[in-house]
Amino acid sequence: MYLLIVVLFAAIVASLGSALFSLLRPKNDPKRMLNALTLRVGLSVLLFVLLLIAWRAGLIAPHGVLPPGAH
Repeated sequence: MYLLIVVLFAAIVASLGSALFSLLRPKNDPKRMLNALTLRVGLSVLLFVLLLIAWRAGLIAPHGVLPPGAH
């Protein structure tokens, strides 16, 4: 599960980098940039849903945040 999360996060960053590269090129292609950003949003939503599913299934657990009075 952790490997899948890392791979999805890396794909999100790569897609964002691709959109930036497309934006900075002298021959700007807005369709390519739009496709890269659309892919990034889709991957981000997929990652969020997978994190929620893994949390509900007990595969991952949040840590570091305690409710008030739970010292």
